[in-house]
Amino acid sequence: MSVTSSLVLLAIIWVMVFFVALPIRVQTQSESGKVEPGTHEGAPQVHNLGKKALISTVVALVIWLIAVGIILSGWISVRDFDMFNRMGPT
Repeated sequence: MSVTSSLVLLAIIWVMVFFVALPIRVQTQSESGKVEPGTHEGAPQVHNLGKKALISTVVALVIWLIAVGIILSGWISVRDFDMFNRMGPT
């Protein structure tokens, strides 16, 4: 695994974890009772994006370390996903 592919894997994992974390503990304007004119009631009042980005970074690093460990150990390889035997003999 090259440095570029490991960084791309980390970026993909981070984005997926961040998208999962976005709706957690969001306080909408209707819940806080302060709806700004011209906005939707479901618009976030308190979103904590910085905190969610930091937590997503830590969680993504843990998942990435596990994934890189599995890939580099050879426990799972590309040949494991070759269902039609197109890669030929080893």
